[in-house]
Amino acid sequence: QVQLVESGGGLVQPGGSLRLSCAASGNIFSIYAMGWYRQGPGKQRRLVATITSSDNTNYADSVKGRFTISRDNANNTVYLQMNSLKPEDTAVYYCNADLRQDLRQPRRNYWGQGTQVTVSS
Repeated sequence: QVQLVESGGGLVQPGGSLRLSCAASGNIFSIYAMGWYRQGPGKQRRLVATITSSDNTNYADSVKGRFTISRDNANNTVYLQMNSLKPEDTAVYYCNADLRQDLRQPRRNYWGQGTQVTVSS
């Protein structure tokens, strides 16, 4: 089994910062990419940022220049540093991992349980 456990969400004022963390644990052979997605009230889940095992990153246009994704490969952990937060960043943030549990199994996507980020004065 694989588990993704997120932490770091909360309530912050506009212009503030938060750092999300997500640790993957369990039977993991290799992680190819990790990322963050978010789902606002009444909206579809959308990509925020992804990072590959070779540190190639991809960001949604709405967060470029404000959010930074990074990862610690040794500890199977991905981070999302969020600066200059806006009310429209309010959402449940989900961690995602594209990984293989062993060579006999195909790559699969796994999701965390989500962490609430609320930007409000």
